[in-house]
Amino acid sequence: MASNQLPAVLLAAYTALLALAAPLLAGDPDMLQDLCVADYKSLDGPLRLNGYPCKRPETTMPNDFFSDVLAVPGNTGGNPAGSVMTTANVDKVPGLNTLGVSLSRIDYAPWGANPPHTHPRASELLFVLEGSLDVGFFTSSGKFVARTVCKGEMFVFPRGLVHFQRNNNGAPAAAISAFNSQLPGTQKLAEALYTASSPVPTDVLDRALDVDDCMVRA
Repeated sequence: MASNQLPAVLLAAYTALLALAAPLLAGDPDMLQDLCVADYKSLDGPLRLNGYPCKRPETTMPNDFFSDVLAVPGNTGGNPAGSVMTTANVDKVPGLNTLGVSLSRIDYAPWGANPPHTHPRASELLFVLEGSLDVGFFTSSGKFVARTVCKGEMFVFPRGLVHFQRNNNGAPAAAISAFNSQLPGTQKLAEALYTASSPVPTDVLDRALDVDDCMVRA
């Protein structure tokens, strides 16, 4: 190989390594041991860390890694949007601590919707159990990516992007969402704007939503 070609080859190799490393930086940290079952009791003290502290391995039990919360459909009757999410994350399943994965079940009333929201710490893979859904997400450049997803099909929402699902018929629907985080978080746009503990100034909402003050106050 000619000597003047070597820097170009090294640059290409370095670029490839960076491309491989970038996805690893986006998720939960890698495990440092076989398991780290969450020790919720330790949170009563002053200890704080990014995740939960671990139980001693000899005190772990099979039920630390088990949950049946996704087996029961959620009650959509109490939600004006017509959907309800049931989570199986590290707050519910202590054995998920440090594993970087979690699941949720979403049940939809006829014509119900899971309104626009984001998951700041995870990408989402949605698998439709029953019915069919209209789904979509918005990129930072303003592109709208949407389609209909039917029973047995899946759709992916990239990490942190605003997205939604809507049941597109008059029968109940259900889906399972998988996340590459033990605690992906959910931030609903409407709640963030209108129900924050310290109200967002109405003039900020006026400009953001391109409406007048009367509509914001209404």
